[in-house]
Amino acid sequence: MTTGTYNTTAEAKAARPPREFSDFAWTPESAEAAARAIALYPKGREASAVMPLLWIAQYQMGAATGSAWLPIPVIEFVAAQVGMPYMRAYEVATFYTMYNLKPVGRYLVQVCGTTPCQLRGSDDLLKACKDKGLVKGGNTADGLFTLSEVECLGACANAPMVQINDDNYEDLTYETMTALLEALARGETPKTGSAIGRKASCPEGGPTTLKEMATSDAR
Repeated sequence: MTTGTYNTTAEAKAARPPREFSDFAWTPESAEAAARAIALYPKGREASAVMPLLWIAQYQMGAATGSAWLPIPVIEFVAAQVGMPYMRAYEVATFYTMYNLKPVGRYLVQVCGTTPCQLRGSDDLLKACKDKGLVKGGNTADGLFTLSEVECLGACANAPMVQINDDNYEDLTYETMTALLEALARGETPKTGSAIGRKASCPEGGPTTLKEMATSDAR
């Protein structure tokens, strides 16, 4: 019987083509943000900063490539920054849905499908997305959009809502969701928050109590 062997010599490793993004390094801005995050923790506890560093790395990938995600070499880079085994950092990245492990579109559209949003019309928002060519779990052919249905995003009083990248858009309908996607496709920056003009989570039509406080600019 012939026994196969693996060539693990340094020469063989050197001959392998470099992995994409294996040259990932912090930009000056990211390095400063990473240093601030690590400084929040005691010496010897730098691994506690793995989550903010993964987030910073994902942002940097988005700025550099147009897709905010975390390739394996980037996760390895972050793990090395905090003295953590790669697999531990990978476990974090795979546990939290805030990290993207495959390329996403320029706009990550997360439609809340939890009960309050569902009762208020989240299915209409998903239909608006479908009618614009978005498919759950996939990217559009032009690379602009990725669609996912997610659990509660914490804006139940202003349901239905979506989170697109870091911004919330609330009190949406089929029509306003369609207009929102069209504006993004044109490169515009739509107004965030309530589509019907609510301030925070005031009832429709404006506050019914503490009206002076609600209209004041005082914090």
